[in-house]
Amino acid sequence: RSARLLCLGSAARGTGLVQLYELHGARLELLREIEKPKPIKCGTFGATSLQQRYLATGDFDGNLNIWNLEAPEIPVYSVKGHKEIINSIDGVGGLGIGEGAPEIVTGSRDGTVKVWDPRQNDTPVANMEPVQGESKRDCWTVAFGNAYNQEERVVCAGYDNGDIKLFDLKTMSLRWETNIKNGVCSVEFDRKDINMNKLVATSLEGKFHVFDMRTQHPTKGFASVSEKAQKSTIWQVRHLPQNRDIFMTSGGSGSLHLWKYEYPAQRSKKDSEGSEMGVAGSVSLLQNVTLSTQPISSLDWSPDKKGLCVCGAFDQTVRVLIVTKLNKI
Repeated sequence: RSARLLCLGSAARGTGLVQLYELHGARLELLREIEKPKPIKCGTFGATSLQQRYLATGDFDGNLNIWNLEAPEIPVYSVKGHKEIINSIDGVGGLGIGEGAPEIVTGSRDGTVKVWDPRQNDTPVANMEPVQGESKRDCWTVAFGNAYNQEERVVCAGYDNGDIKLFDLKTMSLRWETNIKNGVCSVEFDRKDINMNKLVATSLEGKFHVFDMRTQHPTKGFASVSEKAQKSTIWQVRHLPQNRDIFMTSGGSGSLHLWKYEYPAQRSKKDSEGSEMGVAGSVSLLQNVTLSTQPISSLDWSPDKKGLCVCGAFDQTVRVLIVTKLNKI
């Protein structure tokens, strides 16, 4: 609903930065720069309405803050969420994304994944942590999904050792877990606000996995297809808001790859014991481009303008791109 975008990060002197830009034709104009005491690792608009446009951020000190960008001096909500850096954050319940409470999930190096409701002070509404005796793993990425009514909601978390865990917030239990044998850099459902359909997980060694989340087998879990995209880390995956079967991955080689998922003729079949099991589809590469000599570490699509996207890279450059012909796919 606007031509604005945000960049989050840290200044050379160790403080946090929020930069607000506006797109004017082919030019980006810096509208304002807001400095904060701690470097900022991640942010989301997902838990508030478009009218509010409140930004939730996680910083290097483990703080979860929610900012009103019209008056960003003092956070409207603040909690010391974790003992260590918050690596990843996601929001649901706002922006018309999903039913239910306006919740925020944070994943941290301290090994815990916590769900927050900003209407409740100081304590998370859910806390997923290693069980007694289990070593804590660095949680690199978190994502909401399955928020199609007031009761249902899941959180998916990816860890440095390749673990992927799916937490069911309705039953407060671990619903499924697997390991992709390599650090999980990014996870995202193709849509947050529908019955779970697909989940993409990207890894440290250039592979990504697409899980069909429609059918869960009692022992084998979810069917999946994996693809080696490149030789370097896949930092992030983002699905096209207007077409959930198209997604973009950003890589350590400074490249972007655009993919399309093709469903199989039948998405499930019965095994020898009569249990339903999923059938994975296939993935095809539509287009790729190398933009930078440094890793592209963040990526986002415009929810309004089909094909408009923005990415940030380690070369400290923000690039706004347009992907054409998406309506012909």
